[in-house]
Amino acid sequence: MCGLYAYIGSKGAMSQVLEGIQKLEYRGYDSSGVATVVDGKLVWVKEVGKISQLEKVLAKKQLESNVGIAHTRWATHGGPVQVNAHPHLDAKEQVAVVHNGIIENHALIRELLEKRGVVFVSQTDSEVIAQLIGYLYRGNLVKAVRRSLPFLEGAFAICVIHQDHPEQMVCVANQSPLTIGMAQGETFVSSDATAFLNHTRRAIYLKASEIALITKDSCQVFNAHFKRVKKECQTLEYTVEESSKGGYAHYMLKEIFEQPYTLKSALLGRQKSQLGTACLELITEQELLKIKRIVIVACGTSFHAGLLASYMLEERAQIPVEVHISSEFRYKNPIVQEDTLAIAISQSGETADTLAAVCELKAKGAKIVGLCNTEGSSLAREVDSALFLRAGQEVGVASTKAFTNQLVVLALLTLRLARQRSMSRAQGQQFIEALNRLPDQIQEILDQHKKIQSIAKAYAHFDNFFFLGRRFMYPTALEAALKLKEIAYVNANGYPAGEMKHGPIALINPSCPTVAFCADSVTSSKIISNLMEVKAREGLLFAISDRKSRELEEIVDHYFYVPPTIDELSPLLSTVVGQLFAYYVALERNTEIDQPRNLAKSVTVE
Repeated sequence: MCGLYAYIGSKGAMSQVLEGIQKLEYRGYDSSGVATVVDGKLVWVKEVGKISQLEKVLAKKQLESNVGIAHTRWATHGGPVQVNAHPHLDAKEQVAVVHNGIIENHALIRELLEKRGVVFVSQTDSEVIAQLIGYLYRGNLVKAVRRSLPFLEGAFAICVIHQDHPEQMVCVANQSPLTIGMAQGETFVSSDATAFLNHTRRAIYLKASEIALITKDSCQVFNAHFKRVKKECQTLEYTVEESSKGGYAHYMLKEIFEQPYTLKSALLGRQKSQLGTACLELITEQELLKIKRIVIVACGTSFHAGLLASYMLEERAQIPVEVHISSEFRYKNPIVQEDTLAIAISQSGETADTLAAVCELKAKGAKIVGLCNTEGSSLAREVDSALFLRAGQEVGVASTKAFTNQLVVLALLTLRLARQRSMSRAQGQQFIEALNRLPDQIQEILDQHKKIQSIAKAYAHFDNFFFLGRRFMYPTALEAALKLKEIAYVNANGYPAGEMKHGPIALINPSCPTVAFCADSVTSSKIISNLMEVKAREGLLFAISDRKSRELEEIVDHYFYVPPTIDELSPLLSTVVGQLFAYYVALERNTEIDQPRNLAKSVTVE
């Protein structure tokens, strides 16, 4: 979840690392800090809150140096207070460490070091790394780091500096992303390669407990047994995007309004209209034909995309699908047969739970297709085939355009598999036509954002919500409820409408409104009956539908109509309404929308 960044070169380390962690603030914003070596002494600055607080303090200090490490934190162990902020130091205050991940056996290491007289100052798991390296240091920093590794259990990426070695840094990556950027006379280290793209596109990826000894001109990599590993620099292809709000009040609103364009990007060059099929870079045609079962693993918003994909794939391709929350999948002892295709979905491509599920699937012999938004990500490197979302940089923590692009790419995959099996060319062409109408249909919804804002104002003071749907609208309701939880901090429960009477309807009252997603042709009449049950208990109702209905309008308190499309694609249109509703409720409640409390954009710890 946290972001680390480091620099060694001749351009002024503090300005370089500050710029770097500002680009990583989406990974955590509880606290931040830097460390460097000035006149042979380790110097550090830590501040609670967003990086802007750290920037103000650094502006008053003259920390001229050629080496620096920096960190922006999402709290796991220990609250967001200054003493728990990174970098962490050893007892002699000579070693400084920044860390992303979790040390699972930190309590045991802490106990062992305390028995040897080491005094800890924080509540974090990360401090044990610095204290352990400092305790084992005997004049050679690389050897001290190497000797520390067998003691550390968990997924982690670290960068270490020592006041006696101002011309070097040591880095380690173990099941956590870390990228080294190589430029002329300077070297960068980052949790995310996009943070240094303005400086270099030549990158080295560390993995599997590899250790890197870094200077401004070189990067020597060793494996866990300290054998030299030859690592080729990769050239990063993706573009640098400016993190500008473009006149919008928030990044999230900007990204909602970008969806007509990002969907076009997701569709570009991926369809063969004449043949009524999709054109995707996948595993071979023969392997696709052998697929008898699909397993999808994902977390959060991506899990909701996976649920919708399961409906699409079973409906159109007639392939049985299982969808698993990644964090639970690896603990089930899952059954993976040789005719199973696995689909792993992660916006960042760095979601720790999903990467762990991918490792489990690979060990069981599954072919894996990965959906992610970042080229060069861990997921893209681990899977057999990677399908990129093409959503562009998503700065807002609550995913919007990445989610709708996930649905479009999954719809294209559905089309590809369905055309191999039961779908005719004419049906495929109709499916493509519906896909290509989506950008304009979403623009129609966006053009009515003032109406959605007006409706949101009427509901913004409520602290409890139900979001209901059936069939394709059920996962849509789950996603809309999640958006309201994330940015408005209200208790919003997504639920299958038909299940309400099996218990949850007891919670319906005038203070608990219901948002109902009705744009599913098969279940539209059924959900109206469910809404009547809610209305009979004096619950307020806001309905989103794709067809005008006097019966619906007589029941609900507010309604919004989305353009009609095929059922498989109706979630994309209804989702945009849910995104705008959540945004405007949060705006009325004056919450932090782009960086909601307790959340981070990239979840890189289990």
